[in-house]
Amino acid sequence: MNEINNQPIPYTAISNEKIEEIKAVMENKKLRVAIYCRLSEEDRNKENKEDDSASIQNQKLMLTEYAIRQGWDIQGVYSDDDYTGADRNRPQFNKILKLAEQKEIDIVLCKSQSRFTRELELVEKYINGLFIEWGIRFISLVDNADTAVKGNKKSRQINGLVNEWYLEDLSENIKSVLKSKRQNGLHTGGLVLYGYKKDPNQKGHLIIDPEPAKVVREIFSLYNQGMGKTAIARELNRRGILNPTQYKVQQGIKYKTAPNKLGKLWKYFSIDDILHNEMYIGNMVQGKYGSVSYKSKKNKPKPKNQWIIVPGTHEAIIDRDLWNSVQSKINANFKPFGGGKIGIFAKKCKCKHCGYTLKTSKSHEDRYLRCPIRQVDKNECVGSFISENVLQRTVLKELNVLIEQYLNVYQLEENVILKQFRNDKELLQKEISQYQANVNKYGKALKELFMQKVNESITQEEFVSLSAELRKDKEHIETLLAEKQAKLLELNNEQDTLKSKKQILEKYTNVTELTREMTDNLIDYITVGQKDPITKKKEIEIYWKI
Repeated sequence: MNEINNQPIPYTAISNEKIEEIKAVMENKKLRVAIYCRLSEEDRNKENKEDDSASIQNQKLMLTEYAIRQGWDIQGVYSDDDYTGADRNRPQFNKILKLAEQKEIDIVLCKSQSRFTRELELVEKYINGLFIEWGIRFISLVDNADTAVKGNKKSRQINGLVNEWYLEDLSENIKSVLKSKRQNGLHTGGLVLYGYKKDPNQKGHLIIDPEPAKVVREIFSLYNQGMGKTAIARELNRRGILNPTQYKVQQGIKYKTAPNKLGKLWKYFSIDDILHNEMYIGNMVQGKYGSVSYKSKKNKPKPKNQWIIVPGTHEAIIDRDLWNSVQSKINANFKPFGGGKIGIFAKKCKCKHCGYTLKTSKSHEDRYLRCPIRQVDKNECVGSFISENVLQRTVLKELNVLIEQYLNVYQLEENVILKQFRNDKELLQKEISQYQANVNKYGKALKELFMQKVNESITQEEFVSLSAELRKDKEHIETLLAEKQAKLLELNNEQDTLKSKKQILEKYTNVTELTREMTDNLIDYITVGQKDPITKKKEIEIYWKI
């Protein structure tokens, strides 16, 4: 008898009727389902952007009816319109993932797996991984993907692989179409070059936008008359003329960047871009950038010989004579420091106050680095200014101190570190050999087990049970083997890095003159501020790579 404080606990039997009542309640508990819909690229047919497309409406109807027939509680219908299946930033998609993680739903229901995601990586991460861990069932009606059905995983993986191929093929097809249009001189970009606008009567054709075109002509004219790029930028800012970005915002063009973070001033670089752009003489120039991969939205610049340039596709803003004259002056004024070599600190120095890269200038025989924003508008930045010779002496002094400190540390620690590396590597190599032997052993055991089944020494049921256990153990050992191999590779890389750093530092010991190679190898970037009123020294901070 159970007792509390020596008092007997009364026992109350549960009747059979009560047990059946509890079972009925449990069986009738409704599962919570989240319905997900997405508009695919091929079925855009909305009249208004705010409306659901016919495709979304059909998906909602089909999935809602199915959920009702199953007796599920529809927790919500979530739809992402105008998003691709490879976009990981879909708002409703991410909302469902959050609901699943918080276990506020039991089922995710879609028309097809591709509507949920076209990426194999996300199929494995969520549908075949975290959803199962969280106790979430995933169902797609058209392609029969259902995580509650045993043996359905391969079907989901095949669907994911097919969708991955689709994304890659789609990316290549889009690139091919865009390339063909560009080669035919059609404009394919979303934004149009300052000075032009899209022709409402002819797709892919550009026409002159009168107001900014006047500014472009003035920029070319002023430069041709001898005014410098920074001086032109300063003059346009003084007169309150909107720069290209702000002009587009005024025209109602939306940018992903917040309006208050967009540059408001004309700068040296924006003038330079305009003076070099042959779109202004009627040539269509496209394909300057290419995507890193079909999975990424990042672009990288292409070499000029890969650009697509088609002459005479639209009306010119700048006539050929003025263009040729300006290009001649640009080439004549281009006098690289050091006989055509890249400057020692080119693109390495930044203004501490505004973050812009300092521009190199020359006065008599001395070279200086100055903030281009300060030159354009004194109210925008307090500015940074430093002699290249002063900066060289500062960097060399700090470099020699840094090298001496590093080499002393390396000399003291090198033997200890390398000895530890050797011990760790020997241990890892032994473990890798053991794991590899075990993997081979399990592989051999599986083959022998299969032969026993062929010879009918064991039953089919025994084979399935034993082989499943062997495979599970083998997979576990293979995972451990992969981890040890990765650790060994990491140790080798660390050892190589240590040796490489020492070699670099030894190479530059006791240097008396700074070179471009040294700044490339040793310096990430340098910030330059103003002169300290007390010490009278420039505020310089060097961010080393070592």
